[in-house]
Amino acid sequence: QLQLVESGGGLVQPGGSLRLSCAASGFTSDYYTIGWFRQAPGKEGEGVSCISSSGGSTNYADSVKGRFTISRDYAKNTVYLQMNSLKPEDTAVYYCAADRMDLVTLNRYEYDYWGQGTQVTVSS
Repeated sequence: QLQLVESGGGLVQPGGSLRLSCAASGFTSDYYTIGWFRQAPGKEGEGVSCISSSGGSTNYADSVKGRFTISRDYAKNTVYLQMNSLKPEDTAVYYCAADRMDLVTLNRYEYDYWGQGTQVTVSS
């Protein structure tokens, strides 16, 4: 019954912004680390950002620092990824992942639960 559903992806021009949402259901995510990952065609998947269960600790890939911001709304059981100053190289399918753990890591193999992804395309 545990489920993660991503939304908010789409087509945007370089320099534009998008906000992705990861809605959790079937469980209370308060005790879960939540991460965002992405996979582009022909490339390995990479960790983008993650946030601790308390919301007090975050981590970002170097490629998105200063442009992306992760946050969570416990009342809505939702985690967000605000993406600004988007670049063509940000084009990928973005996945939300969760695990009940103390780690705040961009290592995809530490996460047990995954959404189905949302497509982000940055192109002029």
